[in-house]
Amino acid sequence: MSVCLTKGVANGGMAQFQEMMRQQLESSMHDELEKLLDTTTGAEREVSKKDFEGFKNLFHRFLQVKGPSVEWIKIQRPPEDSIQPYDKIAARGLPDNVANSLNKLVVVKLNGGLGTSMGCKGPKSLISVRNENTFLDLTVQQIEHLNKTYNTDVPLVLMNSFNTDEDTKKILQKYTHHRVKIHTFNQSRYPRVNKESLLPVSTNLSMNGQNAEGWYPPGHGDIYASFYNSGLLDQLIEQGKEYIFVSNIDNLGATVDLHILHHLVSQPNGKRCEFVMEVTDKTRADVKGGTLIQYEGKLRLLEIAQVPKTHVDEFKSVSKFKIFNTNNLWISLPAIKRLQEQNAMDMEIIVNPKTLDGGQNVIQLETAVGAAIKCFDNALGINVPRSRFLPVKTTSDLLLVMSNLYSLEAGSLTMSPKREFPTTPHVKLGSSFTKVQEYLIRFESIPDMLELDHLTVSGDVTFGKNVSLKGTVIIIANHGDRIDIPAGSMLENKIVSGNLRILDH
Repeated sequence: MSVCLTKGVANGGMAQFQEMMRQQLESSMHDELEKLLDTTTGAEREVSKKDFEGFKNLFHRFLQVKGPSVEWIKIQRPPEDSIQPYDKIAARGLPDNVANSLNKLVVVKLNGGLGTSMGCKGPKSLISVRNENTFLDLTVQQIEHLNKTYNTDVPLVLMNSFNTDEDTKKILQKYTHHRVKIHTFNQSRYPRVNKESLLPVSTNLSMNGQNAEGWYPPGHGDIYASFYNSGLLDQLIEQGKEYIFVSNIDNLGATVDLHILHHLVSQPNGKRCEFVMEVTDKTRADVKGGTLIQYEGKLRLLEIAQVPKTHVDEFKSVSKFKIFNTNNLWISLPAIKRLQEQNAMDMEIIVNPKTLDGGQNVIQLETAVGAAIKCFDNALGINVPRSRFLPVKTTSDLLLVMSNLYSLEAGSLTMSPKREFPTTPHVKLGSSFTKVQEYLIRFESIPDMLELDHLTVSGDVTFGKNVSLKGTVIIIANHGDRIDIPAGSMLENKIVSGNLRILDH
């Protein structure tokens, strides 16, 4: 018995010690944040003070976390009715007055990312993707088309980050005469934290020189707090807006869907669905995407980062977890306001390790917008067609959307009716194509890809005008070799290698 008592005391002592350490770390963090605030004055100080309140809350929760955020054994498949097939929603048809529904809607695009992964400077949304139109151009065209067609006033809201705000605001002047009201607000700016000391790496609030590396935008889960803090949320509610449709600006499939909107606004008041997540069927290419689960009686988003290592293969399995989150979300504005004011927005923390240019190891604490699904009432997943998920993350994706696989009308891309299969080809361009500028130089014109299933290109390869690719085409230029595909070539089920030998596949 005495052994048990001693063990209990020891465990209690350890818990006390850990709590003391946590309090000490938190106190040191608060002191450092105060010092940072003292390096500036006026409006910048006030904005940073608000940001830091959010960061303190996140840091506090980070220190409290013990072990994984989900217990694998508690994970259940969502009940049948919690993920509705899109066809069932669409089968209800549309009301006579679509304008009434549209006037309750706000379109929000996540616009915090830079184009660096595609070799571009500035905001990703300003990259040209089709007929000289940028992601932002296409978004504005889509909403303007809605407003003109239905005589409505659907505004566009851009959530910028400190990385994209200035450049985006400059470009917005060109849309002054379009029939779309455009608002912006900024994501928070949080301090990167030294991995060892768990203290901020920045010495002041400036974004200059080495100090610039000390800050980060904390993931799109920050939308709720920063939208609320900006005052824009209240402004839109006062204007009679009820729902936001949120999506990544680089997802060209994320257009306003009138059937989903009608489903939301036509619910009886007590049963109002406050959150819809569009999901779609997983393919082998999507195994890392977050999925919906039932957990402790609530619908919940499960991300790969939360999965214990021993269960990662199970998580990636297409047979057990059949759907993934497209990050197209429909969320009730009054519900966001309520949850923010009750401080009840609970999202799992994503700890993102980074190494700064000088070799220093830091962590940044982030959250994901979809993780809040468990906080909202009557949340629902809708299993939408794959066409609503068309992200452009790489030049391989860019090749698809620039090709004749898609036609462009009023800012929306639709799969060409001339394509016999509704699936998009699998395209994998090698490292010589990573940067947009290099990629554009390598194609004199975009090939005809209507009958393509699979394309792999590796090494120093260029394409002449009016090339046609069909079936499976693999082109590999060995190191030191160059392959120029001649103008007018038609490659069907071919492997092209090193010295331009063309083999049947």
